[in-house]
Amino acid sequence: MKSLLKLNYLFWKYRGRLLLGTLFIVLSTAFNVYAPIVVGEGVDFLAEALSAAQGKVQTIHYPETLALFRSWFGLSNDIPEVRNNSAFTDWVIYIALLIAGLYLFFYLFKGIFLFFQRQTLIVMSRWMEFDIKNSIYAHYQKLDVSFYKVNRTGDLMNRISEDVGRVRMYLGPAVMYTLNLIVLFAMCIGIMYKISPKLTLYTLLPLPFMMIGIFLVSRRINKKTERVQRQQSELSTTVQESMSGIRVLKGFGLENHFITHFFKQSQSYKKLQMHLVKTDALFTPVIGMLVGLSTLLTLYVGAREVAAGAITYGVIVQFIFYVNLLTWPFASVGWVTSLVLKGEASMTRILAFLNQTSAIPSGNETVETFETLQFKNVSFTYPETNIEALSDLNLEIEKGKTVAFIGHTGSGKSSIVQLLMKAYMPTSGSITVNDIELGNLETNAYRSLMGIVPQDVFLFSDTIENNIRFGNENATLEEITHASQIADLHENILGFEEKYETLLGERGINLSGGQKQRLSIARAIISNPEILLLDDCLSAVDTQTDEKIMRGLKQIREGKTNIIVSHRISSVHHADKIFVLQQGQLAESGTHEELLDQKGLYFELAELQKIQEN
Repeated sequence: MKSLLKLNYLFWKYRGRLLLGTLFIVLSTAFNVYAPIVVGEGVDFLAEALSAAQGKVQTIHYPETLALFRSWFGLSNDIPEVRNNSAFTDWVIYIALLIAGLYLFFYLFKGIFLFFQRQTLIVMSRWMEFDIKNSIYAHYQKLDVSFYKVNRTGDLMNRISEDVGRVRMYLGPAVMYTLNLIVLFAMCIGIMYKISPKLTLYTLLPLPFMMIGIFLVSRRINKKTERVQRQQSELSTTVQESMSGIRVLKGFGLENHFITHFFKQSQSYKKLQMHLVKTDALFTPVIGMLVGLSTLLTLYVGAREVAAGAITYGVIVQFIFYVNLLTWPFASVGWVTSLVLKGEASMTRILAFLNQTSAIPSGNETVETFETLQFKNVSFTYPETNIEALSDLNLEIEKGKTVAFIGHTGSGKSSIVQLLMKAYMPTSGSITVNDIELGNLETNAYRSLMGIVPQDVFLFSDTIENNIRFGNENATLEEITHASQIADLHENILGFEEKYETLLGERGINLSGGQKQRLSIARAIISNPEILLLDDCLSAVDTQTDEKIMRGLKQIREGKTNIIVSHRISSVHHADKIFVLQQGQLAESGTHEELLDQKGLYFELAELQKIQEN
């Protein structure tokens, strides 16, 4: 339980509920354990009454518990004269009914406190589940981009849902039934030993064998549970990826291929799950057999003790009740052990992620406004692939300027965007913001200065209005409309039946590529950031629309910093400074006119794009 011990802080956090739940367990168990005593006293009373009616005895003992209750209410406990007549029979029936009522009274209060027990401890486990999910989600947000490149979404989702669910079963039912077993066992054994030590010893004789059986089966469950969880993650990942890429899947006509693939993975999951279920199924028969053996021993040894005059018939009845009372708790030992082992396996998987830290350092320094950003001898190699993207790069970006990066595919443009967003850190060299090392800046504070329109647009399954408002949750509809007009999207939105209230499908599936990009631009505009970063975000629109949007941006972004990454000359020609990249290095820099005059790489790109447009 090394992994599960990490959750002890939650028990301390909810210690009040844990203690209250334990109190309810004690009260519920006390009524549950005392009820068989009433039954045993009733059996002895009826046996004495029968013997008295037959003239075998002259004295009848009043049931102790009933006598105690009657004395509390000021009722007489006098025993009528023993006679073989209807009045005596009626009195015996009356007492038997009172004993039955007393038994029901104990079980009524046992049920009431059992309800309180479950409401306290199970609800506590739900609160713990809430805390764990929030902790995992918050930790996911802190991890860097490289983490998400090597871990699949389906696996991440499975750990925050299925794995947390299994951990909750440990925190709630497993803890509750364990406490119940401990309290019930202590009370039952205490009363049983007080009544008859010898009969208690024989009744509990099968328990050591039960413990050995549980230990052996538990070891197998632990190993098989881990395999089931791993395969379930594979299954979740397959479903998530096929649903997210449904258009590509259908476009290539691969529906049957994915159905076959999913069927094979489901078969593997079913096979592993069936092996686990078979192992789980060993618990109940083993425990049931040993409990049955305890009942037989109780009857055999009890009968001999009655014959010897050591105990009464009522004691045997009490012990049979106690054996049955212990049946479910001891039967639940297997189930609880299974829950604990599954919870341990799931918590180990959760901790594998929680123990990971972000490779992106976050310092304590903050900047409220942007002044200047410098790349000093920056080189960068992707840690996942060891591909060198940038080499010995030096450049400067000043406040209020519009700068652009252009180059062929693979020249390093997107890598610069990743570094500017602090999604990665340089392999060598340094990046400074206002003369402060990027690594020393508090990450969230630095990113709050930026608004980005990524190359790969992500839209939420929400209305168009709310997707734009994502950039500024306090934005008014007028501001949203204005941002849409600058992004040349307003007319398109008005063409929808629900206009700005149009609900988008997953990832904006009911919008075209160009509409998605322009919506993403509107989202960035409305946030009015210190630095606006456009990462090849107009690749899906025509040149005329590109020009229109850029003119609008220039008007509203006057005096603020804009960084444009593109492969299209029309998107960057108006920039104050253009950096031309080639194979991760800075090949040229200057204004549009200066670069054309140099007759270098930029000039070649411009001439090539003229030919393509014609």
